[in-house]
Amino acid sequence: MNQLKLPLRRLGATGPQTPVLGLGCMGMSDFYGPADRHESIATIHAALDAGITLLDTGDFYGMGHNEMLIGEALKGRKRENAIISVKFGALRDPGSGWNGFDSRPAAVKNFLVYTLRRLGVDYIDIYRPARLDPNVPIEDTVGAVADMIKAGYVRHVGLSEVGPKTLRRAAKVHPVADLQIEYAIVSRGIEAGILPTCRELGIGITAYGVLSRGVISGHWSKDRDTTHDFRAHSPRFQGANLDKNLALVERLRAVAANKGATVAQIAIAWVAAQGDDIVPLVGARTRARLTEALGAVNVTLTKADLILLAEIVPPDAVAGGRYSDAQLADLDSEKP
Repeated sequence: MNQLKLPLRRLGATGPQTPVLGLGCMGMSDFYGPADRHESIATIHAALDAGITLLDTGDFYGMGHNEMLIGEALKGRKRENAIISVKFGALRDPGSGWNGFDSRPAAVKNFLVYTLRRLGVDYIDIYRPARLDPNVPIEDTVGAVADMIKAGYVRHVGLSEVGPKTLRRAAKVHPVADLQIEYAIVSRGIEAGILPTCRELGIGITAYGVLSRGVISGHWSKDRDTTHDFRAHSPRFQGANLDKNLALVERLRAVAANKGATVAQIAIAWVAAQGDDIVPLVGARTRARLTEALGAVNVTLTKADLILLAEIVPPDAVAGGRYSDAQLADLDSEKP
């Protein structure tokens, strides 16, 4: 894949400069059913060759599998040509169950050692707690990451799925490069308080779920096999909710056709158009999906396009929550 001239954006006032798209690698190891190892590595290589430098992972994606996969893909390549973003803190058991979060300073440093080894690198570009640990002050967690920055093992502090109050507390301890949070044309919750707070504090946004986990990709069908796929239990993929959401996709498909684009490209371009401080993460697991996502860079949404999209997909148009009610109740980003 030939390298494109991707527009550059900076993650916040103090973070790294990155192309307008990043690659979310989670689905190559976990949650979305089986993935092909060869194709996963080929997709990471294709992303890097196309100019994408931001690779996002979590130490609990496949319990280290995703980090080892990225480490293998990076062998023989210049370390400085990749911006590695890692989430930590989620606790799991051998059956892939969830056991809460641990963001104590000692745990932060312990997780980091294993991450460095699995990735085969000597520093992480952006290190972030995956969620807010209710038992540990965010000041302590950010302070521990700051210690690792001073020691040379980390370059920047990041956060994930936290709200305005936590953002302010964290920023007082150390500059925060970016907040990783779900943002899509059908997931607009950050616009009320989180996005304005990030902009006030000089914190960038790395937006995941830009295709709402595939439901607005233009490729999802009701008869898709979701065995071993967590989307089988996601509210937006259930019964009448899915019917309503696929109807939204058809509205987007009409706009896409007029722009000579795909539905996925319109959805990605919409997120990118919401501000130069936002970097969409695309969760492509194959080179074909990556190629499609890269095509979003060539989609220009005019003011008229954005007005039309706001009319056909208003903020409350989607059916079902982005997570289950129980999961949403635990998210700091969902708290007032």
